[in-house]
Amino acid sequence: MLSGLSGLLATSTVLASPAAAAGRWVVAAPTGLARLRELEAGFGGRIGVAARRGGRTLHYRAGERFAMLSTAKALVVAAVLHRAWPCDPGLLDLVVRYGADDLVEHSPVTERHVDAGMTVEALCDAAIRQSDNTAANLLLRQLGGPDDLTRFARFIGDRVTRLDRWETELNSNLPGDPRDTTTPAAMAADLEALVLGDVLAAEDRERLTGWLVGNTTGDARVRAGLPGWRVGDKTGTGAYGAANDIGVAWPPSGSPAGPPLVLAVFTTRPEEAAEPADEVVAEIARVVAEELR
Repeated sequence: MLSGLSGLLATSTVLASPAAAAGRWVVAAPTGLARLRELEAGFGGRIGVAARRGGRTLHYRAGERFAMLSTAKALVVAAVLHRAWPCDPGLLDLVVRYGADDLVEHSPVTERHVDAGMTVEALCDAAIRQSDNTAANLLLRQLGGPDDLTRFARFIGDRVTRLDRWETELNSNLPGDPRDTTTPAAMAADLEALVLGDVLAAEDRERLTGWLVGNTTGDARVRAGLPGWRVGDKTGTGAYGAANDIGVAWPPSGSPAGPPLVLAVFTTRPEEAAEPADEVVAEIARVVAEELR
């Protein structure tokens, strides 16, 4: 039932996951790889990229592990949606009660609803659109915990991604720590399967896509590199200057028709107190779009 998934640096590969249904990932010309190497050298850290558009792909350190940070929330919400249909059709309407003691840092939505609680659907919205950390933890409780998110990843064919901790501990991004990590190739394939594939029911794909498109935290990252595109994304930010963004982008209206772009970008720096470099993520998106046009 479970199938493999892997990402390779600048190599052609077949992904044994639901995302592979669209066919073989054919490596793009090396121009984009050279531009990414130059960008990484100037950045002074490590970047990882997996991008696909219409059967062509661009991989850079795509098989290396990076901390997921809040990009994991996209998988958490998808796992909840998958459980709701057909196993628990009333789940999204369930009101989750929680207290002030459950609140963690960066909970702009849940902190306003401690008295009344929130529905699971509203928690999904908050977790993706506002990156609300308490919302993510409450959804993880509905699943059973971080291990259950890892099991969901295995179910959709991802043998790489693992979630070990809760918000906000999962943002530590300690060098060499395998906890709470993925690879760019794994995350890109997961996102393609969830947004463009048939892992989720059509109605739930629309829900997930709507939340990703409505995300409020990504304006300076992939969206900044793809002006005019319709972007649905989930960002992640953590220690060691980590700035991530995963998403699906549809070409601007009026441009030549073409398939959507699936993109997973991860960046990290060697200094714990380093600032995230949103502009680097934006430039990566520009490079990818130009290479895979």
